[in-house]
Amino acid sequence: MERTEAGGPGPLTPGRGRRRAEDVRHATLTAAADLLLAEGVRALTFSKVAARAGVSKMTLYKWWPSPGALAFDAYFNAFQATLAFPDTGDIRRDLTTQLHAFVDLLNGNGPVVAGIIGAAQGDPDLADALSTHYVTPRRALAVERLAVARDAGQIRADADLETIVDQLWGAVYHRLLMPAQPLTTEFADRLVDHLFRGVATDPAVDSPGPAGS
Repeated sequence: MERTEAGGPGPLTPGRGRRRAEDVRHATLTAAADLLLAEGVRALTFSKVAARAGVSKMTLYKWWPSPGALAFDAYFNAFQATLAFPDTGDIRRDLTTQLHAFVDLLNGNGPVVAGIIGAAQGDPDLADALSTHYVTPRRALAVERLAVARDAGQIRADADLETIVDQLWGAVYHRLLMPAQPLTTEFADRLVDHLFRGVATDPAVDSPGPAGS
């Protein structure tokens, strides 16, 4: 499984002098991401991360309420650039680009994402971090981009933007967590195509003929 490189210093080595909090945090998140991608969320512990990063376990307890919360932070830190939402002025193109990037990310790291979602069901700290720092702001980004498209007349004025988010990203998550059908970029394209048959300002769809025709 591949990870987006965030840059910056690697694991810290013991030595004298006070280390910058920024360096300690970066080393911790890098070590946590490496462990998360290699072994999964349930294998990530403060002890393992501290040993890999060359930091004190007490530092981790001070900054993160649980290993699950740290796992989420490491995941988001590693992939936030991949999850960025483009704005080229063409909403269909931007939705397609973002969904393709998301599908590719899940196909490379699906077990990790599924593990985080599963662990959040029994870890209130992780569930709170997931909702506060990932789900809510990412929904807001998508709704904001859709609102711009609506104001530009690219989608209907009465379109329910929150439901569009559920239709697109919810369907992708469904295939990740309930893998009866493959999760592919072609599937993402069909989602966007079906969406625009319903919300485009002037959908190029033939109206159904009379019954029995």
